[in-house]
Amino acid sequence: MRTKEIRELAADDIKTQIAETRKEIVELRFQLAVRKLESPAKLRTARKKLARLLTIESEKAKEPA
Repeated sequence: MRTKEIRELAADDIKTQIAETRKEIVELRFQLAVRKLESPAKLRTARKKLARLLTIESEKAKEPA
């Protein structure tokens, strides 16, 4: 998901995406631990996606109403 698409989401949708991405990271970490992860890049991209979501969430929280 691109940054522009994330910015268009509502605050509740962003929170949902954050929760889903965190679950995905846990699953990917587990797969990495048991040597079932096909590509370590998936974990890196998931962490970057989470960082984007959290950044945009905090930006929206700071916006004046």
